[in-house]
Amino acid sequence: MNELNRIKVVLVEQKKTGKWLAGQLGVSVTTTSRWCSNSAQPDLQTLSKIAKLLKIDTRELLVPTDLHENF
Repeated sequence: MNELNRIKVVLVEQKKTGKWLAGQLGVSVTTTSRWCSNSAQPDLQTLSKIAKLLKIDTRELLVPTDLHENF
């Protein structure tokens, strides 16, 4: 599965955990674990909330795409 988000990377950089994020958002630890492993993705509204909690631009949570990649 392709990585789409950098949530896990940013949490590690900020010394925060998926459990912390789950508590802040009111979601299960399983949900944040799935986001961190890229087996599921948060919706855009949730992604925005995550960025605000982590005090970063939402774009920093996304893996850049290669515009020249063949689909």
